[in-house]
Amino acid sequence: MADTISVAQRSANMARIRGKNTKPELLIRRLLHAAGYRFRLHGAARGTRLPGKPDLVFAGRRKVIFVNGCFWHAHSCRAGQRAPATNSEFWAEKRRRTTVRDAAALQALAAAGWEALTVWECELKDRSVLEDQLTSFLGPPGPAK
Repeated sequence: MADTISVAQRSANMARIRGKNTKPELLIRRLLHAAGYRFRLHGAARGTRLPGKPDLVFAGRRKVIFVNGCFWHAHSCRAGQRAPATNSEFWAEKRRRTTVRDAAALQALAAAGWEALTVWECELKDRSVLEDQLTSFLGPPGPAK
């Protein structure tokens, strides 16, 4: 199916898509903060940048959380597997590079002694399952021991 809007309009739409402070990220931040967890944002830990710029950093626990959009990071769910028909070669290559970059970041974090959790956009639908997943990954709230 051909694109129904102009190239300039598509470019303007794409330019407005944010990489930080997205709705899924804000939802998880509110949920964790209300549960008593404290964290840093966007890859900062003790004055250094962590590989992959994780969305949430729990420095005392040496744990990070990535909040990934299914489409952008080519998740295995239905939304992640749906590729645009227009300019398909560009999108396939862009999504391939993103998955390679994500894998390299996870590997570098593990080598540095950090544990990482990736929360996918499609996993936000069931909040109780999400809360269980987050607390089992992070442990009890409060200061890390």
